[in-house]
Amino acid sequence: MKPGAALRTTLQRQWQTGGWLSWLLSPLSLLAAGVVAAKRLAYGAGWLRAEQVGVPVIVVGNIYVGGTGKTPFIVAAARALRARGRHPGVISRGYGVQAGPAPRVGCGHLDPAAFGDEPALIARQADVPVAVHPRRADAARALLAAHPHIDVILSDDGLQHLALARDVEIVVQDERGIGNGRLLPAGPLREPASRLRGVDAIVTNRSGGVPGPVPATPNDVRTVDMDLAVEHAWRLADGKRLPLAELASMPHIAAVAGIGNPDRFFATLRRAGVRLDTTLGLPDHYDYAHSPFAAIEADLILVTDKDAVKCPTVDDPRVWAVTVSAHLSDPAFFDWLETRLHGHTSA
Repeated sequence: MKPGAALRTTLQRQWQTGGWLSWLLSPLSLLAAGVVAAKRLAYGAGWLRAEQVGVPVIVVGNIYVGGTGKTPFIVAAARALRARGRHPGVISRGYGVQAGPAPRVGCGHLDPAAFGDEPALIARQADVPVAVHPRRADAARALLAAHPHIDVILSDDGLQHLALARDVEIVVQDERGIGNGRLLPAGPLREPASRLRGVDAIVTNRSGGVPGPVPATPNDVRTVDMDLAVEHAWRLADGKRLPLAELASMPHIAAVAGIGNPDRFFATLRRAGVRLDTTLGLPDHYDYAHSPFAAIEADLILVTDKDAVKCPTVDDPRVWAVTVSAHLSDPAFFDWLETRLHGHTSA
């Protein structure tokens, strides 16, 4: 293993359990805590003002850096709100996208290079308009200008983006919990774990295993478990769909994932009965400018839908994308969410 990769692996492990490297970085975490506290004080005291956009805003974020399963939850939430008579839209920073002065707005099949992989996937799966820009209030206004029928906005991430007013805050966490409980860089947290006591709901993504340590939350914070269930698989070369079970009997199967927590995808496949001979975890938001598939010896290669939106020209018949959907332990959760929106026009 290269020295840089070994150091990253050590840090990731110590983000969960603590250790010498985490301890060494602790002074920087204290500095980060001061910056977070100062920012919250500035908005809380009214020295800085959050911008309102005229429709209810639901922020779906996390305090653990990286992916925790927000995208499938947002897709499920958008579908559920539409089923309840709402007209949702989604805003996002558009990670990895070269942002211009104006937000980008689109719907349907979007170019991930222009919108980002997650917004492109959300637009496709949830069939909702999306807008991307680092200033989320600008993205929201552009979205409403292009689609004035939208009556609720879901913000993909942005829990720490206090410049945008919000009506509901939902945190999606996964099996890593709060890790070692420290802020970046000594730990994995963007904000102190106490931040979870102030949100409206916490969704725990259990698809990767039993959750790690999580802080106690007040009774008025709604909690719900989420699992990711496999819907089907589709071949990138021609779009053919099959139940994953029909592919699981292949003799040599590999899985590739460029998401925040690749092991969660691999665990989902194994729980679905797939025996994996090879797994390859790539960096989150991997752009597939260099395809990893040719070097993999396997009869079948499974990837996530998030990876698939960045590989539209793959002509390798072995590569299939696995579509998953979010299932919540509380069937009334989205009814609760709709109730929270009644009477709100902005935060």
